[in-house]
Amino acid sequence: MSLPAAPAPDLFGRRKYWAHRFGTAPFLPMTRAEMEALGWDACDVILVTGDAYVDHPSFGMAIVGRLLESQGFRVGIIAQPDWKGVHDFSVLGAPTLFFGVTAGNMDSMVNRYTADRRVRSDDAYTPDGAGGRRPDRSVIVYSQRLREAFPESPLVIGGIEASLRRIAHFDYWSDKVRRSVLLDARADLLVYGNGERQIVEIAHRLAAGEVPAQLTDIRGTAFVRRSSHADAIEIDSTSVDTPGPVEPPADPYASEAEMRAQGAAAERGVTVVRFARRVKNADRERSVIRLPSFEAVRDDRVLYAHASRILHLESNPGNARALVQRHGDGDVWLNPPPLPLTTREMDAVYELPYQRVPHPAYGTAKIPAYKMIRFSVTIQRGCFGGCTFCSITEHEGRIIQSRSEDSVIREVERVRDAAPGFTGVISDLGGPTANMYRLHCKSREIESACRRPSCVYPGICPNLDTNHAPLIALYKRARSLKGIKKVLIASGVRYDLAVESPEYVKELTQHHVGGYLKIAPEAISEGPLSKMMKPGVGSYDRFKALFDRYSKEAGKEQYLIPYFIAAHPGTTDADMLELALWLKRNGFRADQVQAFLPSPMASATAMWHTGKNPLRRVSRTSEEVQVPKGLKVRRLHKAFLRYHDAENWPVLREALKRMGRADLIGSGKHQLIPAWQPAGTGGAPPKGAARARRAGRFATQHTGLPPLAGRKR
Repeated sequence: MSLPAAPAPDLFGRRKYWAHRFGTAPFLPMTRAEMEALGWDACDVILVTGDAYVDHPSFGMAIVGRLLESQGFRVGIIAQPDWKGVHDFSVLGAPTLFFGVTAGNMDSMVNRYTADRRVRSDDAYTPDGAGGRRPDRSVIVYSQRLREAFPESPLVIGGIEASLRRIAHFDYWSDKVRRSVLLDARADLLVYGNGERQIVEIAHRLAAGEVPAQLTDIRGTAFVRRSSHADAIEIDSTSVDTPGPVEPPADPYASEAEMRAQGAAAERGVTVVRFARRVKNADRERSVIRLPSFEAVRDDRVLYAHASRILHLESNPGNARALVQRHGDGDVWLNPPPLPLTTREMDAVYELPYQRVPHPAYGTAKIPAYKMIRFSVTIQRGCFGGCTFCSITEHEGRIIQSRSEDSVIREVERVRDAAPGFTGVISDLGGPTANMYRLHCKSREIESACRRPSCVYPGICPNLDTNHAPLIALYKRARSLKGIKKVLIASGVRYDLAVESPEYVKELTQHHVGGYLKIAPEAISEGPLSKMMKPGVGSYDRFKALFDRYSKEAGKEQYLIPYFIAAHPGTTDADMLELALWLKRNGFRADQVQAFLPSPMASATAMWHTGKNPLRRVSRTSEEVQVPKGLKVRRLHKAFLRYHDAENWPVLREALKRMGRADLIGSGKHQLIPAWQPAGTGGAPPKGAARARRAGRFATQHTGLPPLAGRKR
């Protein structure tokens, strides 16, 4: 056994599996009858998902299924099975290779609960938006049912839910640290991040006769070991304590340059007592960092923050080392992240033969998430913003993977020519961020050695190429196509990058905005911004000036809709008051309020749970973070964002008096809320329809995860 070292082979370069002779399925089968119609006696891979099956490249199970099909494998889908028994998990029989399990496009807990832990009544990824069609912690429950039905079949888990739970993690919904999902799911392998490279290698190697226990060298995977790895050079990082006057252990925070300097000092003949081996640069690929154990991070919040910092530092595929964390009598091993897809591979993945519609089994039922994305086109993946509350970087990585312009245009033409109900409007050309298309580090060498969590905070890195010209050209070409009336941009615009290219802002504003453009400053005070790793309000002001200027030039009345997060770590009552005054001064009345949702593995979640700042070196005496945790303070922070709602005035009056700012109570323009109270407001929450309307107004959504498509706000 060895740790992963070799470059990834071409995603489509392997010899196809023998079953490719069956050809392409119109839809991946969901029943035995469909399998028999295709001439199959079995599936090679069966994917179990918490979403309805939509054969569209915005749905993860469709991408993975069609990709495996392109490799020659027979792939079946079990969508939203009844988890109360094993019947639905048995409908396709046992796969010849493995089961793949995902909760779907969204984390099942985020999908089902608001940031205040209230149960949502709907599910955008279910026919007719019906709620309750997937269990809490779907990956664990589905895996347990499969183990009951097919105990001998290999089991691989993946998707965002598994990805964000690959090591010991704080679980907001149970308010405790849970162990790696690998153990609770009893899975053979966990695939984290975008899983194309991993899942293709797993399928081909199992087809070649290997067993799951041999698949320990695949990037982007995690697995459980009961014994140590003989070839690994282990760096002990199980403690934050300094071991005394002798030389400390190898520093898991150290950059490659620092490690080279340390190695040079050792070669000069310095003799010291070592608590861990010094790792030479040539041996970096064989090194593994031992994190504090599950039991340690469960019981010690400082060690949890320390482990979170290391995890995020070891996220660059160019230099990341493997991680290992003890759980009881076994180790959870995390191999380094997968290598990004090339442009050619991205093109091929997104041009697989998707039907771009839901499976016919759903009949006339409407799937809200599909309705939202059916006319959208993905142009890139990844995000180098590094926002601490967001799950994109932890899942997709910070290196941008872009499609070619020609590939995107071909997909736009397919939507135009074949998508049912298309009226000429492309709803989005985007990805996790609208305007990171083809942006990259100017130096491959610098990129592969970099350990910064963000390329744009505290300012834009001078090594980052911010040229928006390729994206402008793509926009212009797409909107000039015959039959295309409008190309909208619905993905979030990173405005601190956009202001680097006024030409981009002009193109965006004058041709791709439907009256309103959503952007996300998230906060305006330095306290929360520094913990979010977001730019200051000055970048917003510069973007707004350009947006207003170009809208006026085009003779259009258009508006920016800013989004903010309430109760984020690092936020004080004074910060929220400052934001409320800014909103009033600028004429904003927020209808949609986001309360911070601590998603597993996010840096901001580590702050929330530990009160420590993992953006800096963690120690017992390192920086403490203000955390607005209680329900009362979270409600107050949301009330500041909706200062104009009379229902919030009593709690705001009380807070302003407590803060010594009673001068802001009154009817003056400079004052925040009036002293009088309208009849019938400010009391206990009404029941029935009125309460439901208010719940809709206060709907919460974690910005790092897919939006709740189709939800009425």
